[in-house]
Amino acid sequence: MSTEIGSGVEAMTDPLLSDAERRLWFAWKRAHEVLRARVSDEVRAATGLSDPDVAILIHAADVDGPVRQNHLATLLGWDRTRLSHHLSRMEKRGFVERTKVTGGVEVRLTDAGLAVVAIVRPIHAAAVRRHLIEPFTTVQVNNLRVALERISTAGGAPAFEPSARA
Repeated sequence: MSTEIGSGVEAMTDPLLSDAERRLWFAWKRAHEVLRARVSDEVRAATGLSDPDVAILIHAADVDGPVRQNHLATLLGWDRTRLSHHLSRMEKRGFVERTKVTGGVEVRLTDAGLAVVAIVRPIHAAAVRRHLIEPFTTVQVNNLRVALERISTAGGAPAFEPSARA
């Protein structure tokens, strides 16, 4: 049962989070924010690239040839408008080029974009290992990956399929 609060928001009568559930939720939020900031800060300090730049470059490089812009949005978990605006900025910097094709837009890394990927990948990989992999045992890393994949696909989102180059 629910009670109308206003503006279409309803208060649920479900019980509040227990202390353990609250600790889990806020530990997850904090860990996500800290981890993302640490990796992003290291990559930005070394390359000048933002976290969104790196995500787009790495995902686009993982595809042989051009990638459909809507597929790239799905891979990133981004709204198509957000991706379009960011790609426009990356086009101006010479990292990507977009081509209108039947039924959509294809994104391709330029030679400059491919050169940047070659520089950023090892820096990004080292930061991810340092902050996400190395603090844990192999078993803990595997368990974390399984749990995160379960969370991210529970709402029907497609599973992430890494390429051999990731």
